[in-house]
Amino acid sequence: MNVIDSDEKLVSFCEILQQHPFITVDSEFIREHSYYSKLCLLQVGYEGGAAIIDPLANVDLSPFFDVLQNKDVVKVFHAGRQDIEIFYNLSGQIPQNVFDTQIAAQVCGFTENIGYGNLVRAITHKDIDKSSRLTDWSLRPLDEEQLEYALGDVTHLVDCYKYLYQYMTEHNRLDWIKEELADLCDEKTYKIEPDEAWKRLRHNTYSPHYLAALKYLAEWREKRAQKYNVPRSAVAKDEVLLNIASAHPKTIEELSKVRNLRADIAKGKIGEEIIQVLKEAAQNPMPAEQCRQDRKESKVCVPNHEQSLMEMLRLLLRLKSVECGVSAHLIADDEDLRYIIINLPEKTPAMHGWRYEVFGQYAEQMCKGKLAITYNPKKKRIEFA
Repeated sequence: MNVIDSDEKLVSFCEILQQHPFITVDSEFIREHSYYSKLCLLQVGYEGGAAIIDPLANVDLSPFFDVLQNKDVVKVFHAGRQDIEIFYNLSGQIPQNVFDTQIAAQVCGFTENIGYGNLVRAITHKDIDKSSRLTDWSLRPLDEEQLEYALGDVTHLVDCYKYLYQYMTEHNRLDWIKEELADLCDEKTYKIEPDEAWKRLRHNTYSPHYLAALKYLAEWREKRAQKYNVPRSAVAKDEVLLNIASAHPKTIEELSKVRNLRADIAKGKIGEEIIQVLKEAAQNPMPAEQCRQDRKESKVCVPNHEQSLMEMLRLLLRLKSVECGVSAHLIADDEDLRYIIINLPEKTPAMHGWRYEVFGQYAEQMCKGKLAITYNPKKKRIEFA
């Protein structure tokens, strides 16, 4: 078991990593009581070896971050969004030349968002021991069993990557996941803008004063959570923010009556901050045009008389995904289908590139009444005419 707990060991290990065409990466972290994830363990593998880096041993991770920036080394993750977010928050940089096996698996015909254990089983025919999956990785020391479990997250990933890469090469599908990987490696994915936080909240009210209150409250909560490194819910739950925006209290007394907001919170420092935030929001109501835009984009609606067409497109999507061996979710979702029905092809990737070739063009024909789905009883298969 190669456990790296010193700067000297890490430098030597990273010199080895720089020489390999690809490395596999995973991390263990905790986030239940903080805004930012706390990195507790870092596992790195390559063909022929692997090691565990212990960030809690006060190891300088700079040499590893240098490896992540080496464009000649492919960094292989499975569902790597949270791992990449951690590295971005710690180093200020997004890893270069990334490959995500969960995304690649969808291109190779595996089920949507397949878990790591199921992917390993399908490709290597091995089962992963899950006995240590609920470990508190912040505790030390970790026993041999826990370390072996953690290391398994990158050792099996070597075989998964090689299989998926070969499949995609042989079937000319390497370009099919570029868009998804580009989003995964886009700094905007991880750069949190507090003034945009309100857009993540679900609501059904679109008045200028309500939306302004919601926007200012969400921005205040985001900044406070970041400042004190606590979960958003520790400042105020979503439901409470929505209730405050709706009630729009002007005094501490009125605030204390807001549903689900504890009276002691309302009458403390947080209560004073909320009242001040609401005063600022009242002076800056949301522009009417932005309210209409937010309402329009909140949900793409399909006319009632087109619901049967929606069901037909769902069927077509399932059939085409099976036919080409690609996860249906990677091709399109219900929102994409709605855009196709209301004739806004520029709004959906399903009408461009490889998605158009395998599905979009057929959806287009169906919407024009030029495509029929039939069953051939002699050949026992679905056919398109």
